[in-house]
Amino acid sequence: MRKYLLITVGIAILIPVAFLGYLIYSFEYETQKLIKYQPRLTTEVYDRNGNKIANLFSDEHRYYVSYENIPPRLIEALLAIEDTTFFEHSGVNPDAVMRAIIKDVSAGKLKEGASTITQQLVKNTLLTREKKFSRKFKEVLYSIRIEQELTKEQILERYFNEIYLGHGYYGIKTAADGYFRKPLKELSLKEMAMLVGLPKAPNFYSPTKNYELSLGRANRVIGRMFDLGWIDQATYEKATQERPKVYNDTLSKNSGPYIIDEVMRQLGDAFPDIRSGGYKIYTTIDMRLQEAGYKALQSGRDEILKRAQEAGDLDENMQRQLNGALISLNPHTGEVLAMVGGYDYSLSPYNRVTQAKRQPGSAFKPFLYQVALDSGMSPSSLVPDIARTYTYAGNDGEEKTWQPKNYKNEYKGMVTIRDALTHSRNLATINMVSDMGFGKITEGLRRFGITENLPPDLSIALGTISISPMDLAKYYTMFASGGAMTNPMLIREVITPTGENIKYQNKSRQVDTPQQIYLMTSILKDVVSHGTGTNARVAGIEIAGKTGTTNDNVDAWFAGYSPTVETIVWFGHDNNTPMRRSETGGRAAAPVFRYYYEDMLRIYPNTKRYFDVPAGVYVGSGNDGNNSESYTDTSAVPDATQEEAPKTDEKLVF
Repeated sequence: MRKYLLITVGIAILIPVAFLGYLIYSFEYETQKLIKYQPRLTTEVYDRNGNKIANLFSDEHRYYVSYENIPPRLIEALLAIEDTTFFEHSGVNPDAVMRAIIKDVSAGKLKEGASTITQQLVKNTLLTREKKFSRKFKEVLYSIRIEQELTKEQILERYFNEIYLGHGYYGIKTAADGYFRKPLKELSLKEMAMLVGLPKAPNFYSPTKNYELSLGRANRVIGRMFDLGWIDQATYEKATQERPKVYNDTLSKNSGPYIIDEVMRQLGDAFPDIRSGGYKIYTTIDMRLQEAGYKALQSGRDEILKRAQEAGDLDENMQRQLNGALISLNPHTGEVLAMVGGYDYSLSPYNRVTQAKRQPGSAFKPFLYQVALDSGMSPSSLVPDIARTYTYAGNDGEEKTWQPKNYKNEYKGMVTIRDALTHSRNLATINMVSDMGFGKITEGLRRFGITENLPPDLSIALGTISISPMDLAKYYTMFASGGAMTNPMLIREVITPTGENIKYQNKSRQVDTPQQIYLMTSILKDVVSHGTGTNARVAGIEIAGKTGTTNDNVDAWFAGYSPTVETIVWFGHDNNTPMRRSETGGRAAAPVFRYYYEDMLRIYPNTKRYFDVPAGVYVGSGNDGNNSESYTDTSAVPDATQEEAPKTDEKLVF
């Protein structure tokens, strides 16, 4: 019997000891979330001018604010309505607790809260909102523990950053930006009162849902401040009469979804917590040009569909499949200014700028002709624009023939390189590649850095390489920058929550000399002035560029540049079916280029208008007596095919 008695006594002693141990453990474990506070923070993405592009967050949209940056008046407003003795108590207000207990006992259930700011913080962060005595008991104990570990200022800082304020906004800074589009320091007293009045019932008092109720709650806050003597009569009257403007914004504020997807793709590995780490990401994008690019692409698509409708060819498949892409960049730095991956992200998040691999057609020809110019030919050198039959071995080993044609089945005999490229003569290009030798052409392309997906035959002359608009933009930087090929660059810098500034650098490789490249620029200017790209002409600025149309009009391109900005435009069907026969690069894509540049000149009227002519290039009369002809004094041109481009901190000047 004595044995069982000892066991019973032992159990009786162990149970409270174990319970006490559990409480101590739970205190230490649970309260660490507030003591070592690390909330999920929203990452903000900006354009080159500091304009917000989007917010990135997972579950909770929250901007962080330190205690030092919280306006004192905002703290007063909170204390006035929630906890006037906050700086005197130790986490729990005994007088308020006794009043609440009396009411709760009378009601037979938890009815009166009597929560201090510390208790509210504990309840919202560490506990559930259920009304049970056990939860309330924990709340009191946890609050006392928090007050032992944190200063009053630290508790307020956590409260202001953690509290939910309706509309998906967590934290006071987030709500100020969302509801009023203001930083905390610019809030009026009425706006502050509206915010601190929200925690009691954030959805009920949300100013985007119940504006008048929100104003009424705010006036009670202001009235309480007046009763406490914290504001004077004039301040009280002015604040209560104010009716602030409230914005009903989307949480993400994503004005560039294709851009954001690419930012996430590029930074995802380096910053796995990109949606919760509270980073500030500064991109190279100019949102004014991004909007111009979107409008231009939309206009081009509308015109294509309009022409199809007028011809009686418009069908549902065309409307569903027709899409386009536009990328614009500073070719000297590689900084991407606009990237429109499609005409409607909500219908298709597929980014055609970076993900679509299409054939560029004649838009690839300038690279072939640049190899010819670098080999000793000049823009006035003659090439045969005549029909030839080429034989080759098919996959089955049988001999087959290939009889390529010009677009309009015209044959001009011997033509200059300038004329062949200006009017995009297929046969002249094929014959030139054949006469120079396929190996010499591919060797020249590889010297430029063009190595991927090169076809192993003469079809390269027709641009049968598979390439994305982004990669074509990269290749065209060698023309637009004067010989330096530069990778497109989307991200300038990332600032971490600790203030670390991670800057992204871009390198260029000089693949040709400015003098040799200017020969090509002079030809591509002719393409726009009186060749296949006349629809890309823009009044008051020099444009150089090339159209591209693939077999059966599957793809339509225009790749062009001004002295400071390069832009690639593509149109086609997502399922690779042909467009209408009349939809060429010159008709479908070039007008979009023009529309975009006209808008760009309105936005940036001081854009540089004319190309510089490098030293060593001489301009004279062309063979036809009308066109200008450019020649390079090759003896004065150094070999720069492997030089590193000079680094520059110069900002883009449009």
